[in-house]
Parts: sequence; structure tokens; C-alpha cells
Amino acid sequence: MPSTFEKLSPTRAKLTVEIPFADLKPHLDKAYKEIAQSVNIPGFRKGKVPAVVIDQRFGRGVVLQEAINEAMPAAYEAALAEAKVAPLAQPDIEITKLEDGELVEFTAEVDIRPEFDLPDFSKIKVEVEPAANVDEQVEERVQLLRKRLVTVTEVEREAREGDLITLDLTAAQDGEELDDASAAGLTITVGEEAGLLDGLDEAVRGLKAGESATFTSTLVGGPFRGQEAEITVKVTQVADQVLPEVDDEFAQTISEFDTVEEMRTDLAKAVETQVLEDQRAEARDKILEAALEQVEIELPVNVLARELEARRNQVSAQLGRAGLTVEAYLEQAEDEDAETPEAFWEQVDERSTQAFKAQLLLDKYCDENTVPVSQQDLTELIFRRAVEERTTPQEVMNHMMEHNHMPEWMQEIRRGKALTAMCEAAEVVDTKGEIVAMAKPVEEPEEANETDGADEASSED
Repeated sequence: MPSTFEKLSPTRAKLTVEIPFADLKPHLDKAYKEIAQSVNIPGFRKGKVPAVVIDQRFGRGVVLQEAINEAMPAAYEAALAEAKVAPLAQPDIEITKLEDGELVEFTAEVDIRPEFDLPDFSKIKVEVEPAANVDEQVEERVQLLRKRLVTVTEVEREAREGDLITLDLTAAQDGEELDDASAAGLTITVGEEAGLLDGLDEAVRGLKAGESATFTSTLVGGPFRGQEAEITVKVTQVADQVLPEVDDEFAQTISEFDTVEEMRTDLAKAVETQVLEDQRAEARDKILEAALEQVEIELPVNVLARELEARRNQVSAQLGRAGLTVEAYLEQAEDEDAETPEAFWEQVDERSTQAFKAQLLLDKYCDENTVPVSQQDLTELIFRRAVEERTTPQEVMNHMMEHNHMPEWMQEIRRGKALTAMCEAAEVVDTKGEIVAMAKPVEEPEEANETDGADEASSED
């Protein structure tokens, strides 16, 4: 099908496409057949109504329109492929010429991915934090497991390190109690709640049930966040916490293993995998950020506006489900830099813009390199989504088919693989100068022992 391509701007193009009637005829025949099957006209059997009668009854224009609507998508896709452009939105279509029996011409104006050159990923070098100490992480996990089996006993002595205490808090400024800065029945562990309120841990040490202490601190939440106040804490209960011994009995109770050594070995494997993945995740973010800094991408205004609006709506919906306004969220969020709703939305827009640029970069990499997606890749994505959404893989698959998400999800997989390839090409070191391997090792099956049968060969996961 003849077509012409005109670039209106770096991010918008116009395609003019002709459909000869020889190419339109199969669609016309199909339109006549479907209409004949759907109407009852006296003197004609259903499905046997001649085209000339359909033209007389319903008008030739109705049939032409139906045929053209069916033929245009394939003609448009062919024109895009010929022009070698990547559309970023639905086109604005206009039929500009219709010569019955000769040809149909239409134009399609569409936002397109701008042209830019990919950076040399082998020249990108980023630095990340060293991997966390595995032994320390294992010990932390063991302590968390011990706390699952802790024995709590109320005591009458003074509170000390490790005790579980229940308390009431009140805050006052200039002698006036602050209604929205109090808490009753709060439970903390002495020595582990330093970040809750500066000075609280020191204040409760040595207090018995029924005793109080007053100290000055800065409020960390509510309408008085960031303001200094006089805090009065009253201990209502002190309880001793006895953690179980880490022995074989503990391992059998808390895990599937018979001995502590087996349990620790398994924890160490999981921890090592996690700390390496955390390190790789930090590297991926930095590599992508470094790559975006090396390219100039002119963003299509209309598409970007829709992306920003969609992201804002998504954030608003998330806050709404949590019963929060932006103001309330900022009051209690400790990891947010924004101090005002305006600053918060500016940050959302900045992150959304960077995410959109990253998508364009990854999509271009996919177009210029072979990035295959297998059925296994899609299956793994479905299972991950099922876990995240706490549903079944079948329900996720049904949702995908019902809403035609497969192309979108396949592209998500392709982008992930593209990012992996970029990261494997880059150089990553930690702050100690040690090289960080971005490629995960390929695990090979263990070879069977010569004295064992072939059926006993196993492979590691």
C-alpha cells in the first residue's frame, strides 16, 4: 500500500496512506456478507441478500465505512513499519480521499519516539555500597526468629534493657497539653525504640509501673511535627522478655531443620542472595541514571502530559485508599523531602518524567538489539504478580486476557531484559574498589556420582 511520511516535529509525524480498492475488496466482501447475515429482507433468504440490494436499502457508504475501518489498522501498521518510526500514542485519523472503485486515502498524525543515539554502556562506571555483612545479617534474622518464641512475664522492678514496657505519652507547650500529640497504651522495647522519640528510651529506664518522667523533645508527627514540646511519659506495665536458647530444639521448632548449623547455613544462603540482589538493584538504578544523563531525549508534550496525569491520579488513589490527604501523608512520612503539597507533586512529576525517559531508552535498546521474550518469561511474570497481589496465577492470567494486557506485559519483560543487558555491559565497583558482578551465575546440574544411578542425579535450584 503506497504511503508517505512527513516529520512534523522531532516527536510528531504525519503518514499519508493509500488503500487501493483491490486491497479493500476482501473487506468489502466481508462487510456485505456480515450485513446479509444480520438483516431480514422479504424475498431473500438470510445471508443471500445481493450487494446491490444492500446498497439500495442501507447505502453504499455504510458498507464502505465498515470495510475501511477494518482495513485501516493493517494499512497504518504497514506504513509505520515502512517509515521505521515508533508511535507513542493513538493516531489522529482523517479520511482525505474516497474514490469508489479506485482508492481510499487517509492521514494519520501521531506522536512518535524521538531519534537519539544510545550511549556506550561499556563505558558507564558506577559505584555502589559494599554488600552487607552476611554473618551480621544472619544473626539479625536469628534474633528475629527468637522473638517469635519470646516469653513475656510482668515484673514489678524498674525497667531495663530489653524489657517490654507499656506507657502513656502526653505533650505540652507552655503548660498547655496538646490534644493531637498524645498516645495511650503504647508498647516499646527498652533499647530498641530510640528512633520513636528522642529521649524516650533514656526517660523510661529505671521507671517502675505507675512512675512518670518528663523530658524535652521534638515531635515527629501530627500537626505539631518538628516543634519542641515537654513530654510526660507514664509507665503502666513492665514485662521481662525471655528469649529461647539457640539450640537444636529451637531450630526444630522454628524451621524445617534438625540442627542449628543446618538452619544457619540455609539462612546464610538466603542472606547472601538478598544482599547481592540489593547491591545489584542499587547498581541498576545508578546505571540507568547515568545512561539517561548521556542522552538528549526530546519528549512529546502531549504524551508526557498524559503520563504525568496518570501518575498523579495513581498516587491520589493510593493515598485515598489509605484514608490520607497529601498534607496528612507529609506529616507522618519520615522519608519524604517535600514539605508542601506543591513540592510533593513536583517531585512526583520529576520521577514520572525520568521514568518515561527510561522507557524510551529501554524501548530503543530493544528495537536495536535482539531481546527475545519466551512463554516461560511470561509465566514467571504471571506467578510474580499472583504473589504480589495475593491471588492465583489463573486469576492473573484471566485478567490479562480479559483486558488485553499481554502486549503491555511482554514489553515490560522486554524492558527488564534490556536493562539487565545494559547493566552487564557496564562496570560496577563498590566503594572499596571491589568489582560487583551484575550477571547472575548460571547454575548447572550436579553430575551424578559414578556409583549412583542416573535417576539419582539432582540439580541445585
